[in-house]
Order: sequence, then structure tokens, then C-alpha cells
Amino acid sequence: MRNRNTNTILRGVSILFLTAALVLSIISLITYSRQRNNYPASMTIAGVPVGGLTPVEASQRLLEVYTSPVELLYNDAIIHIDPAVVGFEPDIETMLAAADLSRTGGSFWGGYWDFLWNRTPSEIAIPLSPKFSEERLREYLQNEIAARYDLPPSPAIPIPGGTDFLPGQPGQTLDLDRAVLLVTDALRSPTSRSVALTFTRGSVARPTIENLTILLKQIITVSDFDGLIGFYMMDLQTGQEIHFAINNKQEISVSPDIAFSASSTMKIPVVASYLINRGSNLTPDISNSISQTLGKSSNDATDIVLSAIEPNRGPVIVTENMRTIGLESTFLAGFFTAPAYLLPSIPVTPANSRVDITTEPDSYSQTTPSEMGSLLADIYQCAQNNGGALIAAFPDKVSPQTCQLLIDFMAQDKLGSLIQGGVPDGTLVPHKHGYVPASDGIVRDTSDVGIVYTSGGNFVLSIYTYHPVTNIWDITNPLFGNLTKAVYNYFNVSTQ
Repeated sequence: MRNRNTNTILRGVSILFLTAALVLSIISLITYSRQRNNYPASMTIAGVPVGGLTPVEASQRLLEVYTSPVELLYNDAIIHIDPAVVGFEPDIETMLAAADLSRTGGSFWGGYWDFLWNRTPSEIAIPLSPKFSEERLREYLQNEIAARYDLPPSPAIPIPGGTDFLPGQPGQTLDLDRAVLLVTDALRSPTSRSVALTFTRGSVARPTIENLTILLKQIITVSDFDGLIGFYMMDLQTGQEIHFAINNKQEISVSPDIAFSASSTMKIPVVASYLINRGSNLTPDISNSISQTLGKSSNDATDIVLSAIEPNRGPVIVTENMRTIGLESTFLAGFFTAPAYLLPSIPVTPANSRVDITTEPDSYSQTTPSEMGSLLADIYQCAQNNGGALIAAFPDKVSPQTCQLLIDFMAQDKLGSLIQGGVPDGTLVPHKHGYVPASDGIVRDTSDVGIVYTSGGNFVLSIYTYHPVTNIWDITNPLFGNLTKAVYNYFNVSTQ
């Protein structure tokens, strides 16, 4: 009787345990099945945790993250950009499809077994899959950020009444290529969505050539000089020119340019013509004569050089050579110490044909500020770059060495005033000055032309002055110096 009861009890308990185990198994299976419908706890999609979320919930979370604005910090400005505006959209369908494949692709019972044993599933990271247009991002950064927030450099500006310039300010320019990389990284990041854009700091802009022109004219009008001045400057790096004339404080036309007495500045064409026609292999005697011509402004030495070009016809050849390189208003009609016309008559040129203005130019020797300045520029370009009109006109007779030799001779003019008086000591200024008394003994013409070499850039200056009464040195000389100093400061203003 006791054994029968015991067996019955044991059977009941066994059935109870089996039933409980079956119920727990069913519950576990249902729980796992429900959990399997969601993404596993260890899964991330595009860096966003989606464990326990349904595909719909995961999609919403991904959109919240990747459509949130990206913050840009630039030049103290805070800019928020909509990813869609720059062509960035997360490809939700592609990423969810990959996540679903990972979620359902494994063995159901293998996953259930791991679930029963509470085994942590391995991490699953679904990479970001975006639709993205780098071109649209670049256009946005260029047109909306750089165009609005870049700080252009402000140029130095002239100080009214002086020869110096107020310093400008350096600019800031968006580093566009780096900005594209930084913003792209932020768009692709679920957490780091703020970017400090970088910039490049530009140099201070040189004053504009228009501002320099205004300053130069102002220097003349506030000076005590009330005669006629013709001014020409060329930037030897860019070819930019400044060319104007002012008569008794009023600007006048320089088209055509104005004829001035060339005086001793004509000695540059003389030596240039000798080198063109006789070459640069100089004898000691002719080398000494050229040094005296350009360094000491000796008229006797100049006539020796003219005769060495061709006896009795040297001035004619100088004039022909100048015509060949396009200088229509520059001529030499005779020797310096024995005036006698070697040309049929006084040449009629565009410059001396003007009837609205006259400087009573020397009938033997004339030029214009722009033509003499152009000649110096051609000499410089010949020496530096094997270019310019001299090389083009005389390719078999002129070389860079020829032109550099001429510049070296010009550098022997150590006047220390006029153009040289407007530059710091030690500045290289190959030049030739000129002033000569008229037949009544009064100096009415003062001129100086030269190449100025500076660390900030090289330039040509050609300045001619005429006063119908008398050209007072103590007025004209400081004017030349101030004009030169203004141009020198223009080229050497601080750009850091």
C-alpha cells in the first residue's frame, strides 16, 4: 500500500516538473521569438545603438541622428547646416536591410540555445550607408560660408599729406579642401557634429596702384613746385604703369606724351646705341668714356662714344635705333659739344606737335617721360628675362649681358639727390639725371630716370620737370625725393 502511494506521488511530481519545464520552455521560446523580431542588444547601425528596437524605431532613431544639423564654427560665427542642403542623406533602407539580414540570417535554434544560456551575442556593426554629394557640399562652403564669412585683406592706405602708408590688415580665407573633409566627417558621425573650420591667413594687400597714383598727384599739388611735371612709373614685376602730367597744379593729358629736353638723360640711348652697334667687348678707352658719360655726365666723353658708333653720324644712328624700338618722340640731332644739325631738320614728333602745352624743348635732344621709362624697362627686361623691345629689335646684337653692362654703367651715377634722394642708403638705383642751363643761363629743365631695386619689388621712374621762369633746385629736388619715397614705400609696405 505504501509503495503504491509513493509511486503515485513520484509520478505526479515528475509530471508537474515536466509540465513546468514545458511551460518555461514555451515562455522562453516566445520571449526569444519576440526578441528576435527586434535588433540584438549588441547591434549598432551607423554607430547608433539599436539593440531592442524594431526596424521602425531604429529607422526613426537613425533619422533623428543623421538629419540633425551640423554646427560650424568660423570667424566667431556659429552656423548650422541641414545635411540635406549639402546633399547628405542616410540610406535607411540599405542599412536596415543589412541589419535585418544579420538579425535573421543566423540559426534560429542556435540563437535560442545562446539565449537560454544567457550568452552575450557578438557585436554587430552595420556601417553607415549615405547618399552624399561632395560637389554640393563644396559649393555650399564656397558660396554660403566663404563668401559671407571670409575676411579679405585690407590694403595699406596712403597717409594724406605724406609719403608713407598706414598698414593694412591680413585676411582670413577658408581652407576649403580641409573644410570639406571636416564637415564630411561630421556628417558621417552620430556624435561629433560640431566643426571648427580652419582658415589660411593671407598677407596684407599692397596698396592699390590707384591709391598710389592719388598720393603722387597729391604730393605734387601740395608742393611749392608750380611748373610742369611729367611722371612715369612702371612696376617691373607686373607691368602696371602710372603716367600723368601736372602743369601749375592742374592735371593735363599725356596722350600724346609731352616733349621735354632730354638733356643728359639722352646719354642712356647714346650708350645703348653704342652697345647695339659696336658690341660689349669694350677697350679700356671706350670703357672709360662710357663711365665718364654715365657716371660723370661728361659731354666730351659722350661725343667720343657717339663718334665711336660712327664718325660724324653717331647721333643719327642713336635716333634710328630709338625709332626701331618704337620711341617716336626721342631723338638726338647733333653732338653734345659741337652743336650742328645732322638731321635734315628738327624732327616733328607726336610729342612736340602738341599745341596745347610746350616745354620749349631743346631742338637737338628731346624725349618724353613715358618713352625714356619704356627704354629703361626694356633694358631691365633684357638683362633679367632676355625679353623686351631691345632683344626683339636687335636679336643678333643684344644679349642679357649687354643690357646688364649698361645697367652697371648707369649705377655709376652717384648724384645722391633727385631719385636717389628718396630711397634708403644702399639702395641700388642705376639712373641718369639731367639739367642744363638754357641760352640765357637759367635752368628750366630738371629730370631723372632710373631703375630702383628693392626687396619688395623693382620699378622704373622717369620724371621730367619744366618751369617757364626758373626751375629752383631747392623746390624740385625735394619733390623728386618725395615722389620716389612714396613709390618706394608702396613697394615695401609691410605685408605680414
